[in-house]
Amino acid sequence: MMKAVAVSPWCLLGVLYICATADATSVLPWETAGVLPCGDWDCKCAFNQQRGCCCASNDLFSLETSVFTRLMAISGGLTQLQGAIEDFMGGQKVAFTATLNHLGCFGPFTSNVPIPYNNVTLNHGNGYNSALGAFTAPHAGFYSFAFTAFSDVRLAGERMYHQVRLMKNGAVIASVWEDNREDSKDSATQSVLLQLDRGSQVYVDLVSGRQLCDHQQNHNAFSGYLVYPSH
Repeated sequence: MMKAVAVSPWCLLGVLYICATADATSVLPWETAGVLPCGDWDCKCAFNQQRGCCCASNDLFSLETSVFTRLMAISGGLTQLQGAIEDFMGGQKVAFTATLNHLGCFGPFTSNVPIPYNNVTLNHGNGYNSALGAFTAPHAGFYSFAFTAFSDVRLAGERMYHQVRLMKNGAVIASVWEDNREDSKDSATQSVLLQLDRGSQVYVDLVSGRQLCDHQQNHNAFSGYLVYPSH
């Protein structure tokens, strides 16, 4: 085995010399005998450095073309998928934020009253109705909601008395309340995740006999957004 390895470089040098001195159009001696001295190599082609003369070149070029074609198809498919996702989600961007801008105190009333958060700063999807103080889900899905109840009675010793509830289709989901004479102002916040059907309504109401005194400071807030749709 070692002898074969030692002889091979000399054989290769001889082949290089013959191929380099031969004319490109001439017939090499071993070609007349039908045997190539370099195994499967085409000596004239290889040593003249002609592009594409390698015995595997056709297979390589075919593989390159196949891979390129598949990559282009995958790229096109991903582009179409991205466009479909953007079109799907584009019509389902739902989010709103509103605060209560009311002079003096809101309430008390003889019945439970939805709080009309009338200062709307965001209403993507037009799900929130400031006149009703209610959000109507334009799509079925999972929604996140949050509300803050703030009251400032201003004078020490006055009774702070409020109870605010987050409602879903008339059912109580969460609430905050305050009833004391020790604080002149206080606030509380609740946040929930709800599954809604299309057309479901969510709002915040003030319980009868209670009041919120914000004095147009916009601390009473109600907000929500679509986390992801469901089908």
